[in-house]
Amino acid sequence: MGTYFSVKVVTNELDDGRIATIQASIENALANVDEKMSTYRSESELSRFNNSQTTEPFSLSAETVEVFQHALDISELTDGAFDVTVGPLVEAWGFGPLGEPSVFPSEHDIARLQGQVGYAQLKLDVATSTVSKSNSMLRSDLSALAKGYAVDQVTELLDAEGFDSFLVEVGGEVRTMGQNERGNVWRVGIERPGSGSVEVHRLVALHNLSLATSGDYRNYYELDGQRLSHTIDPRTGRPVSHGLTSVSVIEPLCVRADAIATALGVLGPDHGFSLAVEQGWAALFIERGKDGELHERETPAFAALTLE
Repeated sequence: MGTYFSVKVVTNELDDGRIATIQASIENALANVDEKMSTYRSESELSRFNNSQTTEPFSLSAETVEVFQHALDISELTDGAFDVTVGPLVEAWGFGPLGEPSVFPSEHDIARLQGQVGYAQLKLDVATSTVSKSNSMLRSDLSALAKGYAVDQVTELLDAEGFDSFLVEVGGEVRTMGQNERGNVWRVGIERPGSGSVEVHRLVALHNLSLATSGDYRNYYELDGQRLSHTIDPRTGRPVSHGLTSVSVIEPLCVRADAIATALGVLGPDHGFSLAVEQGWAALFIERGKDGELHERETPAFAALTLE
């Protein structure tokens, strides 16, 4: 998945052989997600689906279908702010493998590409474990929630192995169970946006929950004096222009925290906050004001979960 992972298990029962076995199982679980959902591996399930020039149902594993199911659910809840088919627009604005463009996409280009984008053009059939696209040019990218799903997969593995206290992190997305080595609730840091180095903005207690953060402060570039975020709004076909710089979401499942954080990052500090409150989502919004200072706002659900 092009990132790192970290697993901390609290136990007194592991010898070197058992540790090696557990580590191998964890790496296999992560590799399984990557091999199924990678857009970089030409042989992955997702790549084969994307490259298929058919609108007929395409067979997928139960794992990939489950991730598509979460993706389409969050797309519906956010009125398309979250959309796994947005890739062509992301690439056109210079955040794909081709890198930064020399000029902005034209109105014509944006309109043309929007015809190749839209989660409603995907049809999922859980009973037959298939997905189909009404437009054969449609492509999907699950990277906005696959890391979170990988965290959940490792969590299920450790739980099945009988462990009840651990922390799993994949590329910054985190899920905890039980207590840390001092017998306390796990405390996880939310990164301070745009500090130039990794600094903790806030520590939150995370008890049997997941935390995912989406931010615009690492992946951006400037062209013609404009700062462009990698966060593309599928509904407009353009990078978001609001001042929201980071959203952190707490959910039971990391796959959903991952997707919701991305969606709220698209919706922005006002519409996103209103929707999060309406849905009862635990979210922390960090906005950069015109004075350059960071201002945070938390939903009631986030405040309730993070009370010390």
